[in-house]
Amino acid sequence: MPELLINRLKKTEINQNDVKDFSESVSKSIRDFHKSFYVYSPTPLITLNSYAKQIGVNKIYVKDESHRFGLNAFKVLGASYTIANIIKNVLGLTDAELSFTHLKQQIKKQSKDITLVTATDGNHGKGVAWSANQLGIRSVVYMPNGSSPYRIDAIKSLGADVTVIDGNYDDAVQFASDMSAKNNWILVQDTAFDNYESIPFDIMQGYLTILDEFLEQNNNDKPTHIFIQCGVGSLAASILAGVISRFGNEAPLFGIIEPVNAACFFKSGEINDGNPHRVEGKLESIMAGLSCGKPSTTAWNICRDYADYFIKCEDNITMDGIRLYALPYRDDKKIISGESGAVSLGFLNYVLMKDKTGLKEKLKLDSNSKIFLISTEGDTDPAMYSKIVSSSV
Repeated sequence: MPELLINRLKKTEINQNDVKDFSESVSKSIRDFHKSFYVYSPTPLITLNSYAKQIGVNKIYVKDESHRFGLNAFKVLGASYTIANIIKNVLGLTDAELSFTHLKQQIKKQSKDITLVTATDGNHGKGVAWSANQLGIRSVVYMPNGSSPYRIDAIKSLGADVTVIDGNYDDAVQFASDMSAKNNWILVQDTAFDNYESIPFDIMQGYLTILDEFLEQNNNDKPTHIFIQCGVGSLAASILAGVISRFGNEAPLFGIIEPVNAACFFKSGEINDGNPHRVEGKLESIMAGLSCGKPSTTAWNICRDYADYFIKCEDNITMDGIRLYALPYRDDKKIISGESGAVSLGFLNYVLMKDKTGLKEKLKLDSNSKIFLISTEGDTDPAMYSKIVSSSV
């Protein structure tokens, strides 16, 4: 059964300085950069009208990120944007020169020897590998023990050197950081920690393209609720900061969802001292992309100050979400959503169709609710996806 924690650390007054780097104008400039990639197009915004009526809400909007740049996940938005900024700085270029074509030309012209290194559960590493490959530079990727063979092969196919270490995600991050220092490689990590915040911050900003597309696609029909799944928190914090910047005190209610064995935001909110806290252990969950033991510090600061709810879910909740997307209600459109992509829909279904403890009332969900979800990945592990979809509900 999911657990809900109302965020007692939330600020009572909004400080727009906290979110000035996630404004509408910033979002549009970042989206302009993503448009410079020849594969760019907005991912579909799907409205689950029949299912919304079935569970008693007004609208359910879903951004389907399985179509992002042909990589089956959203992470490339952050990876490509931060790598572009890294290359710009290495080559001594200006902000006006921040376009894919120009960066590629300048790398070739200046013959720079650049190696990027990162740790990943799958999607972030694939985004780094793809971006490096597109720009003609080297990438090295470290993955935790137990990583899906399919995800490993997908990253290798993009030209990265991939090594699986004996440890969990947090161990892989530390190993990548150590190897970066040892070999003079550039660490491209999507989690911030002491003395490492600039690159993760750029990654967070890169995800603003999702929000900019969403508001354009739905004609600025502001949702009442947003539920976003969370690993180290970069996506959740980016979307949250973006809506706070745009809507201020009228921003949607915002819930952050994590696997029960890796619920570091939930734990940090529960401890309630204002600091991020680590979840120890193997962090086991089929939601591999969310199995992270400690919040990114920059993401935590935003979520601590402005999120409304922290939520943790068992794996069966995301399995329900996968099947609900794959086997849509009536005339709703099918969405292929992976283990880390579907937990928000599974949670919503549980609250409105199964729960008897008052979660619906605590979340202020009713027939007027307009809910925004992001299916962050497709079937990044096809064998697991097939097994879940074919199993009974």
